[in-house]
Amino acid sequence: MTFKVRVQPRASRTELAGEHGDALKVRLAAPPVDGKANEACRRFLAGLLDVPLNAVEIIGGESSRDKRIRVRGVTSEQVRSRLFVS
Repeated sequence: MTFKVRVQPRASRTELAGEHGDALKVRLAAPPVDGKANEACRRFLAGLLDVPLNAVEIIGGESSRDKRIRVRGVTSEQVRSRLFVS
């Protein structure tokens, strides 16, 4: 399963913040330094989706706020129900 994420590093806390266009918006407490925000994003999404950390991969946008995420071991329905709140 692949989806887009828009991250906001250096937020007051790590949390889901709705949608930003066609992407999931994630606020991260981690700074965008030395890959800390990317690692925090992977850990946060792995926890929400209840998958191992190595199942969450950033496949695009490593140095951008707009990222493409691939998660192995989940269906699109599981991702929608756990991450995209309507």
